[in-house]
Amino acid sequence: MASLADGEAAFLRRDYEAARTIWEPLVEQGHADAAAWLGSLYANGLGVERDSARAFRHYLLAAERGNVMAANNVAVMYSRGDGTELNPERACYWLRIAAEQGDEFAQHNYAVALTSGIGMEIDVAAGIVWFRKAAETGHYLSQARLGSIYAQGAGVAVDRIEAFRWLSSASRHGVARAETELQALIETMSEEEKAIATARAGVLSKREITPELTV
Repeated sequence: MASLADGEAAFLRRDYEAARTIWEPLVEQGHADAAAWLGSLYANGLGVERDSARAFRHYLLAAERGNVMAANNVAVMYSRGDGTELNPERACYWLRIAAEQGDEFAQHNYAVALTSGIGMEIDVAAGIVWFRKAAETGHYLSQARLGSIYAQGAGVAVDRIEAFRWLSSASRHGVARAETELQALIETMSEEEKAIATARAGVLSKREITPELTV
């Protein structure tokens, strides 16, 4: 029997029909990654007619078998009512699963849900924890959010040094909002704060990693 890699090779050469015929038997055998790949075919209409409901079923099957990318997609589809019912609570459930497995994209979205009360009660403290987890891996949108939180004292004490640290990193990645907030923040900082903040930001930039986001 052909392997998952054989299906991926067919996908890369855009032979989507061949990829589908390879992955379908693997799904029947319980292969999570093959189910996720099939979900992507139906979600994007590659070699098949686009079918959000079928895509969702494959993604859900893959997520239930431990595929993190599929868990992210299930969450997004629940949050939009795409291929399934609109269900923010289930979206958050799957976001948390993916976040706990270390996916920074899910960590960011789960933090947004926590701090905004989407699908759950607002819990700013918990949201900050997840923003920080994603920010520390180099997820620059989380860095921007975290910097803004510390600059404004949203759920935490104002900390201009921490705010500078994260906003400066996000601004280096072209996040316009972070750059605007950083300039405003600098005007409020003492020379001592600027010196400490610049040193911390330098340490951050040396270890920073820009992740590839799951699509």
